[in-house]
Amino acid sequence: MMEELVGLGAVTLLGVLEQAYFSLQVIYARRKYSVSPPATTGPPEFERVFRAQANCSEYFPIFITVLWLSGVFFSQGLSSVCGLLYLYGRFNYFRGYSESAQGRLAPLYFCAQILWILIGFSAVGIFLTICRVYLNMDLLQELCSIFGLF
Repeated sequence: MMEELVGLGAVTLLGVLEQAYFSLQVIYARRKYSVSPPATTGPPEFERVFRAQANCSEYFPIFITVLWLSGVFFSQGLSSVCGLLYLYGRFNYFRGYSESAQGRLAPLYFCAQILWILIGFSAVGIFLTICRVYLNMDLLQELCSIFGLF
């Protein structure tokens, strides 16, 4: 069972490390722009780094939840690839937002699309599992036999 979850675990660990990196960037920005805690306002350069980190942190629980639901109920491989794409998008979001408010938009839309894909995978996987476990219907097998795929 553990081998089946290693991809999800690796993406989760990378995500945690990415969050730690974003937090460190806020610490460095506080020092660079002389913004002492608990203040959250300062020069626009600091505020963009601060907001980028906060926004990434706000979405992280949603990402981890749908990553694991999708991986467990749909496909670990596809979910792990989507997870890596999401983390790449979040890195670009952070970097872009840190440079300019406009720089966050394209990566933000990219990440939102990845999240919706993971939500879709999760919903399909959970639906198929409910049908198989509680209704004794393997819809995936039925569809494959109808279309002659297996």
